[in-house]
Amino acid sequence: MEKTAITPTRGQNYPEWYQQIIVAADLAENSAVRGCMVIKPWGYAIWELMQQDLDKRFKKTGHVNAYFPLLIPLSYLEKEAEHVDGFAKECAVVTHHRLVPDEVNVGLKPDGELDEPFVIRPTSETIIGESFSKWVKSYRDLPLLINQWANVMRWEMRTRLFLRTSEFLWQEGHTAHATKEEAVAETEQMLKVYAAFAEDVLAMPVIQGEKPCFERFPGAVNTYCIEAMMQDCKALQAGTSHFLGQNFAKASGIQYQNKNGELETAWTTSWGVSTRMIGGLIMTHSDDNGLVLPPRIAPQQFVIQPIYRNDEQRAQVLAYCQQLKQDLEAQVFAGNEIRVHIDDRDIQGGAKSWEWIKKGVPVRIEVGMRDIEKDAVMVARRDAVGSKQSTPRAELLTSAIALLTEIQDGLFSKALEFRNSKMREINSLVEFNEFFAGENNIDSGFAIAYAVDETGIEEFIKPLKVTARCMPLDNNDVAGVCIFTGKLASKKMVFAKAY
Repeated sequence: MEKTAITPTRGQNYPEWYQQIIVAADLAENSAVRGCMVIKPWGYAIWELMQQDLDKRFKKTGHVNAYFPLLIPLSYLEKEAEHVDGFAKECAVVTHHRLVPDEVNVGLKPDGELDEPFVIRPTSETIIGESFSKWVKSYRDLPLLINQWANVMRWEMRTRLFLRTSEFLWQEGHTAHATKEEAVAETEQMLKVYAAFAEDVLAMPVIQGEKPCFERFPGAVNTYCIEAMMQDCKALQAGTSHFLGQNFAKASGIQYQNKNGELETAWTTSWGVSTRMIGGLIMTHSDDNGLVLPPRIAPQQFVIQPIYRNDEQRAQVLAYCQQLKQDLEAQVFAGNEIRVHIDDRDIQGGAKSWEWIKKGVPVRIEVGMRDIEKDAVMVARRDAVGSKQSTPRAELLTSAIALLTEIQDGLFSKALEFRNSKMREINSLVEFNEFFAGENNIDSGFAIAYAVDETGIEEFIKPLKVTARCMPLDNNDVAGVCIFTGKLASKKMVFAKAY
């Protein structure tokens, strides 16, 4: 059996492989707080790049950033009935405002009970709605396009780093509009922003779709999502965009005077992606040797490893490496300067190389005295572990952008080919059951079938531990017969086992 840097391998134990990737790449670790994680520098650098790219996209579409309180009065959450029902079991509640000595148990105990408890935000529709109700008075105040970068807390029972933790980082967009049409257009626009980011930056193919009625965000009229397939063929919801209608606006009193001086209720939306996307990134591209990063999201796109035997050689090699670094950084890839790091730590070369392989750096460059004599470097690509090629320095500089582009596009094509190979059209309930419950149910993938958008179909899919992911927005306008009920179904639906 071929030796790999990560054990167990994907084929042996996929969930444990995922955890070991995070450890090997030094991305994050469990914290002392139950269900919460510490995001380490390499993992946080990936999140920062996600933030920077998405923030630019949001601002190009007219949105601005703001910040709202972490603590939400319980009465605010109670204003929207479906909303409180949907989040009640996940809420962490603050009931006291100070600590005092506990003479009996020798320690501290809560004191100063609050007149009204606060909920640590699981999402911010209600607290932001309260501000919107003050900011919106006239049609001239609309549309109101706000985004918040924040942390949220949802008290999860079973947690997994990045994919599901009690506290996580995200952005949440919240907007208010004068008409239903404007709000729907906003919801659809932001879904497209997420899809473009996932595919262009993360090299993660996604299906854009609408959630069935029983999978909507609590209180929403419609929920749209992007769904990605992981290498174990499970689905991951990578982002959502919600058309909230007037439900939250009525609950929060977001009203405005129209051009005729009449009072109307606004239409609102919300949308968000989180650090869950890092989990999706890991499971889309990584292999049995560690993390694999598309160049556009890699904290360092090139890592240069100097090789020398004494101080005299060290001075020459480092000078050569510094100049190479400057020349690479002078070039622009995907709108940003190429990111280059020189690793001159006193660590054996083999161990150093494997550290960067496990961290997923797209390209490693080794430079020693023999290379300098030839004015060349040794180039190793992360998407082809084991290959190393001597390349003239001038050639590397002229081909650096093309090299990163080739790796980026190659990872997307590979992920797309894999996903498409695991998608199957299903035409009957028997075929559906065989697809998910047969011998190959571990890697069954996405089933696409006609299904009515009704809660009744849940009884057919829950016993198989299958979920209805979405009704695709593209090429899905021909009606057919629902495989579960025999009724006329207006659209096909994607089903999968999921995270």
